[in-house]
Amino acid sequence: MTLLKGGEIVADEWAAVGDDDPVPAGPAIVSLQRWQGEREELLRRNHPVGVRLASDEASGAPGAPGVIEEISADLDRLGVVVLEFASFTDGRAYSQARLLRERYGFEGEVRAVGNVLRDQYQFMLRCGFDAFEVVDPGKLDGWREAASEIGAWYQPAADRRQSIPALRHAARGRA
Repeated sequence: MTLLKGGEIVADEWAAVGDDDPVPAGPAIVSLQRWQGEREELLRRNHPVGVRLASDEASGAPGAPGVIEEISADLDRLGVVVLEFASFTDGRAYSQARLLRERYGFEGEVRAVGNVLRDQYQFMLRCGFDAFEVVDPGKLDGWREAASEIGAWYQPAADRRQSIPALRHAARGRA
């Protein structure tokens, strides 16, 4: 896959590691299940580690912690959290990205993988995603265009851009 970050195609330094595969030296992304089972060993490697969360890994029990809450205590140890879009109609990863940024103050990379569509790029950026696995790197200009199609918003979001009401309030204060 091709990695889009900051509007540019970049080299992906992270190795995605299957649950039964050996973890290589260097930055590695593991599943939530592997992180929970091998957390201490992964931290002792002295290499950056990230966790991939499948969209269906949300806890089903009422009152039980959600998948982000399950890793929240370890966010300072993670370099990347990968959120999977199983389908373009599954919005759980949007909520998870906002929780990472707004509630937990995660400053590492939040990567979108799976069914990542250019039409939703702007909204993913607003929710806190900053890296995207894209299928067709030849359409980079279309991704850049999608990022700039909308320049003003009514709702505050994880990207911390000022909303229209905040801009109006600031303008009234200067008048």
